Amino acid sequence: MDPLRLFLTVFLRFFFLLTPFAVVSAFLTLTRDQDHDERRRTAVRSTVAVIVICLALSLIGKHLFVLFGITLDSFRVGAGTLLFLSGVRMVMGQKRDDLASSDEQDVAVVPLAMPIVVGPGTTGALLVMGAELTDMGQRLIGAGALLAAILVVGAAFLLADPIERVLGPRGLAILTKLAGLFLTSLAAEIIFTGVVNLLMPALRTG
Repeated sequence: MDPLRLFLTVFLRFFFLLTPFAVVSAFLTLTRDQDHDERRRTAVRSTVAVIVICLALSLIGKHLFVLFGITLDSFRVGAGTLLFLSGVRMVMGQKRDDLASSDEQDVAVVPLAMPIVVGPGTTGALLVMGAELTDMGQRLIGAGALLAAILVVGAAFLLADPIERVLGPRGLAILTKLAGLFLTSLAAEIIFTGVVNLLMPALRTG
């Protein structure tokens, strides 16, 4: 695949997987008792944590499948199903149960970075990407695109207050639902690819 096309494909995929508008709402909820400086530090720490988690998951994907004897296509079906359920929850506007904030708790890593930003569906997609991109050049391009998508989320955290003022709660909710639609479409494609590849040997012999 052309390097620029690969970069844009990975960037757009993870831009929607990381659901920046949905996580901005979660960020505002979790940091509502923090002042401006504390909120800024939380945004930076959470962004760094997401970078570390995502890059680590993308690197271990292939090795993890070999270790547990799982085929990539089987994992595509499982990860796609989780991603589909996450997208449906976003479209339906269901509230998360992991947004409880506490003055004594540092929310930057848990629950903000994981599982809010890097949830089960994103984790599965990262592992799949790590297994798909075997060439070193592709890995570097994919990592760069992933980093760019994460930095967009970090910028959204830092600009959470202006974003909320411009869009309002209703605007954020609408954009979250649209992101959910993209997630369900992406999940359907991942599931379809996995199912077709799993059935292909049987279809050829049949």
